[in-house]
Amino acid sequence: MPFVTLTVRKPKTAAFKDKVLAAVHAALVATGVPDTDRFQRVLELDAADFRYDTHYPDVQTTRTDDFVLIEIVWSVGRSVKVKKKLLADLMDRLRADGFDPENVLVVFKETSWENWSFAGGRLLHT
Repeated sequence: MPFVTLTVRKPKTAAFKDKVLAAVHAALVATGVPDTDRFQRVLELDAADFRYDTHYPDVQTTRTDDFVLIEIVWSVGRSVKVKKKLLADLMDRLRADGFDPENVLVVFKETSWENWSFAGGRLLHT
């Protein structure tokens, strides 16, 4: 069950946020995540509260105010091959929607099953 957080600078339209989150979800589904596993949140911050370098690291152009930080928390064990597939699919989807992939930073955070309580205080698979 991935948990996705999108962090952006204010102001962003609902359409902007929806397009990014839809692309992330579609890329996750393409890697085998069930379509019903949708847990997303958006943090929309003032420029003073969301600071980033416009060139570092490995940026081939210049980041703009449309820069997005995508954090994906999911269960441990996904291979680098799966992550690369997700990233390629995500960047293709965002590019098709008019986003510059150089404006996207993705962070994968992995956790084990005993660190998730999805409901009712129950720990699944433990």
